[in-house]
Amino acid sequence: IRIVEILESEGNQQRENDKFNRVDIKARNSKDEIIIVEVQNTREIYYLERILFGVAKAITEHIELGELYSQVKKVYSISILYFDIGKGNDYLYHGQNSFVGVHTGDFLEVTTKEKDAIVRKLPAEIFPEYFLIRVNEFNKVAVTPLEEWIEYLKTGIIRPDTKAPGLEEARRKLIYYNMDRAEQVAYDEHINAVMIQNDVLSTAAEEGREEGRQEGLAEGRKEGRQEEKIENARTMKSLNISSEVIHQVTGLPIKDIEEL
Repeated sequence: IRIVEILESEGNQQRENDKFNRVDIKARNSKDEIIIVEVQNTREIYYLERILFGVAKAITEHIELGELYSQVKKVYSISILYFDIGKGNDYLYHGQNSFVGVHTGDFLEVTTKEKDAIVRKLPAEIFPEYFLIRVNEFNKVAVTPLEEWIEYLKTGIIRPDTKAPGLEEARRKLIYYNMDRAEQVAYDEHINAVMIQNDVLSTAAEEGREEGRQEGLAEGRKEGRQEEKIENARTMKSLNISSEVIHQVTGLPIKDIEEL
């Protein structure tokens, strides 16, 4: 699964008194699912209600009036929290909807249609999912890529040997944003010069390939015409036409004609 598009991250008001859906990042992945990422630094009493509203807003923004409910997008809400949201011992919490039998305790599976086939799904696969990352509660040695990201979010430090997807790119961005304005301008000019140089080299290489293709086509046409002359000469020779006449028609040397 990969991110294919960064979407508009602030919902539009439908009415004057409508609330904005303010998020830091909203993206669409290769499964056509919506991912909302919010970073919250200060305490907010009704934070869960706010992310619930944000998810609901995202769902309604991505379906048109009259479309089938099958077009409702799966939404993932990821909250990166730097405040104490409540009581809990973990640094990562995951919330999703399940329908559990009141008397049996079993998990309900619903029948639905997917790619012209009838399949069964858990409601959790359809309903939004929520991830709360309590950055300040992370106090362990980072082992997994996710833990390396959380360590970075907490300390601002990226390990030199990191293998976590995206962190190396983040390091390069950090280096750039930590430059002063003059250094950024010099770096931008350097990158621009490199891009121009690469473009010139690429253009020259492409022109060379094109010239080679044209030469190849010309050579191919020449060989094709020669083969056609030889085939015509064979045909005329089988009809007992003299080599002199065949030479005049095809332009082939008489010696070559007689050897056919």
